Amino acid sequence: MDAQIFALAAVAVAFAGVSKGGFGSGAAFASAAILALVMPPGQALGIMLPLLMLIDLATLRPYWRRWDWQAGRLLILGALPGVGLGVALWRVADDDMIRLLIGAIALAFVGWRLAQARGLIRPASRRLGAGWGLAAGLAAGFTSFVSHAGGPPAAVYLLSGRPDKTTYQATTVLIFWIVNIAKAVPYAVLGIFTAETLIANLALAPFALLGAWAGVKAHFLVPERAFFALTYLLLTLTGAKLVWDALT
Repeated sequence: MDAQIFALAAVAVAFAGVSKGGFGSGAAFASAAILALVMPPGQALGIMLPLLMLIDLATLRPYWRRWDWQAGRLLILGALPGVGLGVALWRVADDDMIRLLIGAIALAFVGWRLAQARGLIRPASRRLGAGWGLAAGLAAGFTSFVSHAGGPPAAVYLLSGRPDKTTYQATTVLIFWIVNIAKAVPYAVLGIFTAETLIANLALAPFALLGAWAGVKAHFLVPERAFFALTYLLLTLTGAKLVWDALT
């Protein structure tokens, strides 16, 4: 990476740390989308996964055992076969297909959150059944594998239980700690990890840890609305650009 790309990557990785450390994992995949603008999408995903795993480790302790284990277990059980579906797609997908998926998921995320804000989509009045949890986990595992975007499907199920802010955050930390570990082996087998991505990981690790630390602090101080307003803008711009690049 040249200096400009490294600077962009450092900001993107720190942003992922803030998101995963304080605001659920939903917005962290914006970092992979941003990197996919300036490098092959597989390389962007390969750089981000070890850093996301590092952020997971850094944020486990402050949220330890504050999660909803019943909901988290269902989502994890569904997510593991979802990772398998992601592996199957990866074997036949080219770079443009991956760009299209990442961009479409980014735009869908923004649309989903805006629809929620306008009251067009409302959380279920009570916790969705176990089947819904497994289905949400399946979608989370698949989207997590192909774009590190497993947060939105998981959120649909978690929010139906109306958890408090910290329980929701802790549960997402638990889920994606395990899901990211499950993704690491197929990423290695498929060649998504390379010597170049591992060197980039070493250089970017301090920014991941700084972002995670800031995210844990921000969880108790910063309104979610302010954080996600910036996230929506980033995802709209990067998602539209990735879709355009894939189709032209």
